[in-house]
Amino acid sequence: MTSSDPGYMLHGIGGVLPGRRVSRRGFFVKQRQSARKRVMIVAGEASGDLHGARLVRELRARASGIDFWGIGGKALRSEGVRLAVDCNTLAVVGITEVLPRLPQILAGMNTAKNLLRDVCPDLLILIDFPDFNLHLAATAKRIGVPVLYYITPQVWAWRKGRVRILKRRIDHAAVILPFEADFFRRHGIAATYVGHPLLDHEPPKNTPTGRLWPETGAGGPLVALLPGSREREVAGHLPAMVEAADRLARRHPELRFAVSVAPSVRRETVEEILIHRSSLTPAALTVTEAPVEALFSACTMAVAVSGTVTLQAALAGTPTVIVYRVSALSYWAGRTLIRVPFIGLANLIAGRQVMPELIQKEANADRIARAVEQIVFSPETLERMRRELSRIRLRMGRPGASARVADIAMNLLGAPRR
Repeated sequence: MTSSDPGYMLHGIGGVLPGRRVSRRGFFVKQRQSARKRVMIVAGEASGDLHGARLVRELRARASGIDFWGIGGKALRSEGVRLAVDCNTLAVVGITEVLPRLPQILAGMNTAKNLLRDVCPDLLILIDFPDFNLHLAATAKRIGVPVLYYITPQVWAWRKGRVRILKRRIDHAAVILPFEADFFRRHGIAATYVGHPLLDHEPPKNTPTGRLWPETGAGGPLVALLPGSREREVAGHLPAMVEAADRLARRHPELRFAVSVAPSVRRETVEEILIHRSSLTPAALTVTEAPVEALFSACTMAVAVSGTVTLQAALAGTPTVIVYRVSALSYWAGRTLIRVPFIGLANLIAGRQVMPELIQKEANADRIARAVEQIVFSPETLERMRRELSRIRLRMGRPGASARVADIAMNLLGAPRR
């Protein structure tokens, strides 16, 4: 937020401006003087930020008279959304992992609720981030703001009781997996299957091999290491990944490795871990901030932390080993609640393990190294995984998710307020 923002200012900066009301919470919000619509959009994680930015772009293409506020990151900000909270301060996974960030999360929730009451938008769009967004939906319900939930909580997998909360608090669910729409409709929730937004991402036309590998150019098989989109994920997973890379390089000097830095992660975080954990030279290991689509098109296979990026790998046809580690308490709590056999979205869609999963104690350097060897040096395994991944892509449907969600949003914007 800045004092030059024409529609949202902090109380006390520049005095009371004509045509604005001052809320008791200290926000200036321009009074309605035209038919312009107001939309609040909340994306609490890096992937949701990207999907939200595409949705905002589609909405602007349909109507110029919409103002956007919300919570998000670089992508939403670049689309002109006025952000009250940066999503990088909120994103965290696990129970014990939440505790150190709890003051920031609670402060973010308070800011979001205040913004919702002050802006009083014509529509609230929630993207993923369920524990935060379901609380915000309750506030929207109380003040009569329609709610569109895009990328809904996976209540079919765990904490099924939340489906009753969704029924009370949202007006429409835009779901991204083929079986979700029927599930929600059976529970009395208006739902539309829109397809997965990752299908809207255009693959890179030219693989930036030089940018990915400036020191050596072409060489042996390239293994991509994707340690996560949060700082704590990187700290928890990258050490085992690079130790596995060290072991693999000693046994197979022709292998090369590229560590991906997500837009929501500081490059310094990755480089500090490499300094202390890796003995590989720049000729064997590089760090890249290139888009993951470019990295997938350049690599032979990947090792990735469970999350959206593993589905991106599947859609790109890149054989991948999924790794995931949280605290013992978080893992125990998760296992008591989760009712599905896999954690990888690609495996859930396929109904079987296409991508190997190394969870908790199995996500160690030795197991990672062995899993990579079993794939990268087996042409038959590589080809079989690529065929299976292509079938997953076919099951995901066609592109256009962002456009379909925008159509739903426009219908809700045109509906009478409660």
